Amino acid sequence: MPASALATRLSDADIVGSFVARQLRIGREYYAAGGIDAAMAAYRRGLAAAGNEAPGCVSIEAISELHSNLGNACMVRGDLEQAASNYKAALRLKPDLVSCWCNLGNTHLKAGRPRDSITLYLHALTLNPGHWPSRSNLVHALIATQQYPGARALLTELIEERPQDGQLHHQLGKVCVELNELPSALASFQRAVSLNPRDADSIYWIGGVQQGMGDLDAAKAAYAQAARMQPLIRRPAAKSPADFRVLALYAPFAGNTPTEYLFKDAVYDTDTFALVDAGEVDIELLKKDAHVVINLISDADQAEAVLPLAADLAGRLGKPIVNDPLKIQRTTRDTVADLLAGIPGCRIPKVLRQKAGADLSAATLHAAFPSASSILARPVGTHGGDDFEKIDHPAGLAALLAQRPETDRYLIEYIDYRSADGYFRKYRFIFVDGEILPYHLAIGGDWKVHHVSTDMANQPWMQQEEEAFLAEPAAVFDAGHYRSLRAIRQRVGLDYFGIDCGLDGSGNLVVFEVNASMLVHAHNEEFPYKAPFVHRIKLAFDAMLRKFAGASA
Repeated sequence: MPASALATRLSDADIVGSFVARQLRIGREYYAAGGIDAAMAAYRRGLAAAGNEAPGCVSIEAISELHSNLGNACMVRGDLEQAASNYKAALRLKPDLVSCWCNLGNTHLKAGRPRDSITLYLHALTLNPGHWPSRSNLVHALIATQQYPGARALLTELIEERPQDGQLHHQLGKVCVELNELPSALASFQRAVSLNPRDADSIYWIGGVQQGMGDLDAAKAAYAQAARMQPLIRRPAAKSPADFRVLALYAPFAGNTPTEYLFKDAVYDTDTFALVDAGEVDIELLKKDAHVVINLISDADQAEAVLPLAADLAGRLGKPIVNDPLKIQRTTRDTVADLLAGIPGCRIPKVLRQKAGADLSAATLHAAFPSASSILARPVGTHGGDDFEKIDHPAGLAALLAQRPETDRYLIEYIDYRSADGYFRKYRFIFVDGEILPYHLAIGGDWKVHHVSTDMANQPWMQQEEEAFLAEPAAVFDAGHYRSLRAIRQRVGLDYFGIDCGLDGSGNLVVFEVNASMLVHAHNEEFPYKAPFVHRIKLAFDAMLRKFAGASA
């Protein structure tokens, strides 16, 4: 090659290399200043020059750094697919980039694939066993996959290295709650507060743990202290900027709609307000920048005293509201039974509420349940299978009521919903802004069926049946059933709620429970086929909030 041509080529390479280095520097500066879009544009200009104008003239270190930094910017924007693509491109050039392996793990964790993220974090740690971000993010992945003992062990190790890190103590407290180690959880949260006395989040948790331990006076004091210190718990969106802002109302001593999954990786900012008492509320603070209010206070029995306060507050805020507290008040079991009476093809068990201490005569019982062969009894304000019994004889009912005479109870007509094969099937639908979405099918050999207590994890045929129901619920619930479900939705009038139901031997829809307290979660590792159907509910939930938020724009 002539000397002049070689010089020209070297000169071109220097120009391109200088341009790429400048774009990398510009991108870093914009990123540090919060100019994410400008940073992304700079990184892309650098990559285009390195790949198109003079291939081979730019070092792999510079190109891999451009990809890595662009991946970071995409993460901030919430574009997980592009972030992962850029991290992978960086790693193809430089497989020893520990931070890239860690960040690639983060994309999987945020995308709801925590098991995949664990593999990537562990690989990063083979390259650098002390890499703090990989270890701390591994904690989140272990928690997401319910590997709580492993998360506790790793947190304990991290705390030994950084004993003054209050957030680590806070995380350990939450893990101990999951392990039902409440004294240890309380100690961890108290340690977090001792390190940061303004840690209102940990004080809220202290209240929750004390409530779980039965120390109600201490719990109320903790909730009140946290509410005074931090009226709003702010959770930023998973992307920047957020699409809109949600104000969520909840009550510490009342049942609330579970939102761990629904609010996960949200594209909106979330401000949560704890309605502790009827004290003075800063309305302007609450409604500032909020586009939509969602009322999470969902148990009409547990929240009997606080729902009127929530209704008054919602009215004063003057924003679009999801699940109006006034409508939640109509979802006690006995009120729902009256509300849904008369729907064709729908069997609503009769419900009698027995006040604490009130005598229950045989005549009253017979008048309420003239043809029932058995009666179900449960304390008011409870869900699930705890303290929920089927009574076949009057003597058994008297004995049960005598156990907790200070508690109001629901007495519910038992309707046999056993299928022809001898199994009981309980279906759950979630109603989201007009949509009726299947959530699960629980199959068991006993009348008291809960998905978590069945043998479905060990029975492939049950899993296949549940998957088929989720994929095509209309194959099980015909047009008449859907007319009944739509009538239920109309009469209940909530924007978001669930129904547990079954089908009797004649094909009638049997209603067990209707309320906004039903759990939707993504911890379905034993039932991976559920994932897309659960995710569909979250997408519908997000779309509902977006619609309500748009109404106030």
